[in-house]
Amino acid sequence: MADVEAAVEAVSRLVPATLKALHVLEFAGRHLSPTSLIQVVAAMAGRDDELKDALDSSHAVGWPDRLEPVRGCLEPAAEAACAGIAGLRAAPEAPQPIVAAYRALRNYARAAESIYPMTAFFKPVSQFFLEPSARDDAARLARLGEIDPGRDRVGVMHGGGPAGTRGGFSLYVPETYDGSRAWPLVVALHGGSGNGGAFLWSWLREARTRDFVLLAPTASGSTWSLMEPEVDGAMIDGMVEQIAGEWRIDPDRQLLTGMSDGGTFTYVAGLRGDCRFTHLAPVAAAFHPMLLGSADPERVRGLPVHIVHGAQDWMFGPEIAREAERSLAAAGADVVYREIADLSHTYPRDENGTILDWFGVTT
Repeated sequence: MADVEAAVEAVSRLVPATLKALHVLEFAGRHLSPTSLIQVVAAMAGRDDELKDALDSSHAVGWPDRLEPVRGCLEPAAEAACAGIAGLRAAPEAPQPIVAAYRALRNYARAAESIYPMTAFFKPVSQFFLEPSARDDAARLARLGEIDPGRDRVGVMHGGGPAGTRGGFSLYVPETYDGSRAWPLVVALHGGSGNGGAFLWSWLREARTRDFVLLAPTASGSTWSLMEPEVDGAMIDGMVEQIAGEWRIDPDRQLLTGMSDGGTFTYVAGLRGDCRFTHLAPVAAAFHPMLLGSADPERVRGLPVHIVHGAQDWMFGPEIAREAERSLAAAGADVVYREIADLSHTYPRDENGTILDWFGVTT
């Protein structure tokens, strides 16, 4: 009994401390830029103290065998979150500080994937993986709490190898999936240095809240095949066909979105005449009017496109996105443009809800 009580105490400390650390990493990811790095790092001071103490205590506990699966989720999640915050603090001393900072933020996805299975058992974890507006929805939480955690063919899955494998994909099918209706699909493309296994977590909270299937492919090469769109375009089409063969996907509600190179490939692949996607939402993307020269005019006419770009983007300046808006609108696309005043070249998760409202997938 003493071991059980000690393990329960460890859980009661690890869960909230890890979730707080994940919120800290989200904040850092949203506000990071070469000019803000020092301020972001300063904000990290002491942010992992509670988590390190909780982790040290957990390591010292003799967990009973039946609780080892819980330990196997919580401790790696806590360790990854700690590594992320420590990596951010160390980034200014690295040869390439902003690169080191972005690398440190990769720990967010590792922590999220590790702790996610605990959504079935701990209310705070379940709430964390919902949009803020839904976290106190008692009926929703009760419905999620009634789901069999061992149910097949729902939750987080990976195809083509482990998460992040080149040419593979990560997939999230909400645990509430019911094949009696067709489900919207969001395909989210990572940036040039990322992978689908990590980028999945930029959208999973919304997928779990709003009930849509989420696919996050990983480019076949080091980034998307921008010069040979048929390579990764055909790969993504094949993934969607595979998923639509196993789950009921709505052909009239399919969103292609992406960050940076993923946003650029959203343009490249999404303007094809044979493109299956009904809506496009490029974020922080590069664009050149020449893209429209090879596009199908009938495809572009009336096409819903939602562009998000940061006014502080240091990689692809906002004038690129403004040109995209003008060119696409002139070609007849139905364009929405949102320029975010405080956004640099990083993914604005807080824009997901606005994009999904525009897409017609609401809470």
